Amino acid sequence: MTQSQEILVSGATGLIGRRLLSALAQDGAAVRALTRRPDSAPRLAAPPRWLGWDGRSFPPEAVAGAAAVVHLAGEPVFGGRLTPARREKIRESRVASTRSLVAAIAGLPPPQRPRLLLSASGVGYYAAGGDGILDEDSAPGAGFLATVCRAWEAEALAAAQHGVRCVVLRIGVALAREGGALPLMARPFRFGLGGRLGDGRQWVPWIHLDDVVSLIRAALADDTWTGPVNAVAPQPVRNAKLTRELARVLHRPAFFAVPAFALRAALGEFSGELLDSRRCAPRAALARGFAFAYPELASALAAELG
Repeated sequence: MTQSQEILVSGATGLIGRRLLSALAQDGAAVRALTRRPDSAPRLAAPPRWLGWDGRSFPPEAVAGAAAVVHLAGEPVFGGRLTPARREKIRESRVASTRSLVAAIAGLPPPQRPRLLLSASGVGYYAAGGDGILDEDSAPGAGFLATVCRAWEAEALAAAQHGVRCVVLRIGVALAREGGALPLMARPFRFGLGGRLGDGRQWVPWIHLDDVVSLIRAALADDTWTGPVNAVAPQPVRNAKLTRELARVLHRPAFFAVPAFALRAALGEFSGELLDSRRCAPRAALARGFAFAYPELASALAAELG
């Protein structure tokens, strides 16, 4: 893509979106960014063109003429117990918004359609696999998040019927100092209360946030990227190792353990996202020659917390 062609980003004020906007600015890319509150959009050194939306329905005029769409918007998953209302918000913010996006694309004349739709998804797509390696061809799961991911991806991939290259990024636990899972994981360690979750043997499919952004940039630049891509580091770790590395980087003990029954009582069905084992591998990214800046957990944690 040339620098004069605009990239439309939804979820632009979220964890991934903020770093992506900064990276695209460094690339010299022109960006349109969707936000529900344009008047309070963050001030950036190289600001995008902020556009308003309701978080669910894509304005066709926002899509028209964009060279690519990066769809990152979605209700946060770990925001409380999985009530019926939260289920609906999580599903609608992903599935319905993507359906609206593809409908907007379909309604445009072919010259006005984006050439690429890159949609976020998650490793919650997969069935828990114990020690088995999960690549992009592995079977999906049957729980709530897996069902949402399957429907979400199906809506995004439908854009291929309209001549659009489609990529779905199955994102693991993105490590970043400014939000997401890492500050929540680090908090009990700072008070000397850190420890493993359950028996600690479950595999954690982690990735440094900068590598998520780099994967998006790679897909924007290379037309051979299509279909599902696991956005996970090439060296997954068990929860027990993650616990030890967090304790080491933060110079805190890790004496405690959170029993599985306590997590289930606190989180209900979502406890499986912390206790289930998903040993995901980035086969598609590695096959395309992608080089991870942070392939090892120790360096990723040091970069964000050191």
